[in-house]
Amino acid sequence: MAIDLQHVLNSSSTLRIVSSLAQSLPPPVGYRIAYALADQIARRRDSALIRALRANQWVANGELQNGDMLDQIVRETLRHSAHSLFDLYHYIHDFEATRRLIFFDQSFQPILERSEFDKRGLVIAGLHLSNFDLILQWLAKGGMKLLVITLPDPKGGRRVEYEIRQRTGLNLAPASVSAFRQALKHLQSGGLVLTGIDRPIEKPDVTPRFFGRPAALPVYHVFLALKAQVPVMITVTYRQNDGKYHVFASDPIEMDSCANADQAMLKNAEKILSVAERFIQQAPQQWSVPLPVWPQTLDRVPT
Repeated sequence: MAIDLQHVLNSSSTLRIVSSLAQSLPPPVGYRIAYALADQIARRRDSALIRALRANQWVANGELQNGDMLDQIVRETLRHSAHSLFDLYHYIHDFEATRRLIFFDQSFQPILERSEFDKRGLVIAGLHLSNFDLILQWLAKGGMKLLVITLPDPKGGRRVEYEIRQRTGLNLAPASVSAFRQALKHLQSGGLVLTGIDRPIEKPDVTPRFFGRPAALPVYHVFLALKAQVPVMITVTYRQNDGKYHVFASDPIEMDSCANADQAMLKNAEKILSVAERFIQQAPQQWSVPLPVWPQTLDRVPT
């Protein structure tokens, strides 16, 4: 019987083992092991995880027609994710060591300098680029107050991640009607709300175009920004040649009003995603979403 790779990687026991090893191993050894495991996973081209990564990278890299080159990109993506995961759990309890790994670009300063409650609320839209989790948890430990909308009903490894994030001081709200009400009230009070915008969902009500294709992505960040009449800022992280994680933010993206509510959701979602595209294009190999953002492309990717 074939092993369900996605189930193994998402299990709570796997994440606990990874966390324990990362905390005990010196970085040179940890990185070598992380890369070796990433290479093993990359060879499982028939797994749901690798099929999703290949499809996502195929679109993000301009529908690359060279299957071998696409395999290389996916291998680099997995190596980068493994490196980031090691850093996350190796440095998670060392605030100063983590600080030395992070460089905040000038574009991120308005977020760093905000008070907990400002004149206007702000929706921060995160992308799964590089080690966003390390930055988020470090900011929470440093005292940044923000409400984070997470996956609904986290289970397995996602539950372990949820509990770890809670212990760092993050105010987490699994996505639900009550969480959105809480987030809306928080924004109307001038607070910060953060959520990811590039992890696909099942049966989306609208499918905004992303890299020129309809994508199965959430739009509740748009709903909140429209309701609270606040802007959206995209934040991203890249690991650069100096070995540090550089953190950037977009300019504030104001929401456009439309007579039709569905049109407003779609128009503003695509407005935000067009900015997200430019961030991803700067380092597509560091963009890692483990589910197909464009499910309709899975059978079109070159082998």
